Amino acid sequence: MKKRIFTLVSALIFAIIGIGTITTITLTYQTPSIASAAISTSETRLVQQRLKNWGYYTGSVDGIYGSLTRSAVRKFQQTNGLQVDGIVGPQTAAAIGFSIKSDSASTSNNDLYLLAKCVYAEARGESYVGQVAVAAVILNRVESEKFPNTIAGVIYQPYAFTAVSDGQINLEPDQTAYNAARDALNGWDPTYGSLYYYNPATATSSWIWSRKTTVTIGKHVFAI
Repeated sequence: MKKRIFTLVSALIFAIIGIGTITTITLTYQTPSIASAAISTSETRLVQQRLKNWGYYTGSVDGIYGSLTRSAVRKFQQTNGLQVDGIVGPQTAAAIGFSIKSDSASTSNNDLYLLAKCVYAEARGESYVGQVAVAAVILNRVESEKFPNTIAGVIYQPYAFTAVSDGQINLEPDQTAYNAARDALNGWDPTYGSLYYYNPATATSSWIWSRKTTVTIGKHVFAI
């Protein structure tokens, strides 16, 4: 009887240790890096296509640097003796077969940081899609002739964003804001080209209500 109790207790301890180990592995594997890529949409497609050809990537070749792409990059890095961080930096890019210019990478990282700051300041209480949507609006403005042609120019345009006016733009962005900014930079636009967004519960401008609505995500209405 004592032997059976000892065996049962041992089995329970082993199971608990095993569960703890599995949980730790899962959390480590799913935690994304802050600066996962300073590459363009076309370069992301190149990475996806080559990793797909080599059997590392199973997703769509869509230019979006999401979790599937990061995972494929990590597998490629591990197989080829590179730093396993999910980031397509100069060494990983060279191994895949293209080069990243340091000046371009630096500019991209600066844009990513500033965009993430605005996303965090403006939409940290929104869902992930809602945060990507705010970043997409900023990028849509960069492409529009109606607005400045840089991310910094759009964000710091006078009276454009409440977060700039009240100083929240100076808050440090969290991981989710970085991810949302990165996905928007890599082509994800859940707003269908919107140039504006507002919270109907707090909006006071009658002009913004006249804009054509494209989609509502969380508390924000997006419009063109």
